[in-house]
Amino acid sequence: MVGGETAEMPGTYSKNKFDIAGFSVGVVDKKKILNKQKIKVNDLIIAIPSSGIHSNGLSLVRHILKKKKINLNKNKFLKKELIKPTKIYVKEILKLIDKKLINGCAHITGGGLEDNIRRILSDHMSASIDLDKIKPNKVFKWIHDQGVNDREMIKTFNCGVGFCIITNYKNLNKIKKYFLKNYQPYAIGKINYGKKNVRLNGKIKW
Repeated sequence: MVGGETAEMPGTYSKNKFDIAGFSVGVVDKKKILNKQKIKVNDLIIAIPSSGIHSNGLSLVRHILKKKKINLNKNKFLKKELIKPTKIYVKEILKLIDKKLINGCAHITGGGLEDNIRRILSDHMSASIDLDKIKPNKVFKWIHDQGVNDREMIKTFNCGVGFCIITNYKNLNKIKKYFLKNYQPYAIGKINYGKKNVRLNGKIKW
């Protein structure tokens, strides 16, 4: 197996059932590879809004539904939110790469902002993120209101940020032109010198 993963989905697998997963392999022109060395101090960390939960944290949501005895069939809000398709950003990102507007990027999946941004940092770079700038979707406010603490929210869910782009601060307005109104990018932090880590400042305003 070259790529892919075996996901943890408690309560989904049952006796005599199995999960089958696929993956794709691509070839990238060497000149277009986004390596860690392209990320510079004072680069902006730009958030691209998510369409909702995407594919991470659904097991926790199911746990909440079971624990709180919530009838999903009678909750129109949740029914609509939980089946929203995951926003895929590939078309926009490929255009930005062609225009040389990206120094680095990270899909915000399992592990949230902290883990996924740390992966693209070189050893002498750090990132600082202002959580109070994040614009969470309504579904994340609902989950938070069910008693999930801030730390668990940030670790498990995208909290409204489906993708992050690292770029020169001069490029923000140029990048905005490539996204539709519902997915307009906005700055949430920047790159600094320092030990490879991600510092989360402030709190998300649920």
